Amino acid sequence: MKKDLHPTYRPVVFEDLSTHDYLIVSSTAETTETIDIDGETYPVVRVEVTSSSHPFYTGKQTIVDTTGRVDRFKKLAQKASEAKEERAKLQSKKEKQAEAAKKRADKEAEKEETVIEK
Repeated sequence: MKKDLHPTYRPVVFEDLSTHDYLIVSSTAETTETIDIDGETYPVVRVEVTSSSHPFYTGKQTIVDTTGRVDRFKKLAQKASEAKEERAKLQSKKEKQAEAAKKRADKEAEKEETVIEK
C-alpha cells in the first residue's frame, strides 16, 4: 500500500453555532482551529446546523440565518406588498378620474342637447 494516501482519521469536535453544542466524532475533516474539552485538545469544525438544532430532530421550527437571507427576503416581500398597494391606489385614482371625466362629458352633452332643443 502507498503511504500517506489516506487522510488522518481522528476525533474531531463539531460545534453547532446556533446552540453552541459540541459533538465529538471521528472524522477526516481538516481544520486549523483547536479546542480544549475535558483536558484534551481536539480540532474543531464549526457548523450552522446539527441534529441538536435541526427542526426535524428537535420538533421546533427555528430560523437559522447567519447570512441575512431571511431578512433580505422579508424586505423584498414588504417592498412587493407596498408596490402592490401603491398600484392599487393609482388604479383607483385613475378610475375616479375617469368617472369624473365621464360625468363632466355627460353634463356637457346634456347642456348641448338642451341648447339644441331650444
